[in-house]
Amino acid sequence: MHRPTDPQRRSRPVRVMVVDDHPMWRDAVARDLAEAGYEVVATAAGGAQALRVAGAARPDVAVLDLQLPDMSGVEVTMGLLAADPGIRVLVLSASGERQDVLDAVKAGAAGYLVKSAGRAEFLDAVRRTAAGDAVFTPGLAGLVLGEFRRLATAQRPDGRDVPTLTERETEILRMVATGLSYKQIAGRLVLSHRTVQNHVQNTLGKLHLHNRVELVRYAIEHGLDGGQDA
Repeated sequence: MHRPTDPQRRSRPVRVMVVDDHPMWRDAVARDLAEAGYEVVATAAGGAQALRVAGAARPDVAVLDLQLPDMSGVEVTMGLLAADPGIRVLVLSASGERQDVLDAVKAGAAGYLVKSAGRAEFLDAVRRTAAGDAVFTPGLAGLVLGEFRRLATAQRPDGRDVPTLTERETEILRMVATGLSYKQIAGRLVLSHRTVQNHVQNTLGKLHLHNRVELVRYAIEHGLDGGQDA
């Protein structure tokens, strides 16, 4: 399937598909997206319908509930990406359970947001997902970044070393992995919010996380999630 190049993508609204089996919720999400300037190219009440319409609708981002009546969100994520690897899946779920998050990321989801998120947080998450970021509700970001931290302190099975993190980067990443927000970390370490963000971004860069979803999947598949240790 032909997809627009990056310059083309920037010159047009981000195309979004909303998949949720609750009509009122689905309509509200679609309305918020349209009002914010996104182009809602399709909505679907179930997984099979989503997979059917995605080919013609060609969304940049699929906003996807995990709990669907006919298929799991994990199955839908894998199906969407198998048909078009360029689609970026943002899970919007009522569940914040650890296993649900890891299963979604392992399937290829680029982000995971709980439905208690505010409108501004949701719209920003869609924007960032479309731009290629890995976006997670703050506490869940800690869980996923915990995979990166374990990956960074382990040696790859092929014997190649993973880039070494500084003490400060490790300290901040450990705190993020326990679920602390950037603001809470900044308060504990007497740093600015921006400084904490910069440290996390530097860490992601060191771990080559322009392919961050693939690295998370690698960490999970190789048993580096290590339970709930922080």
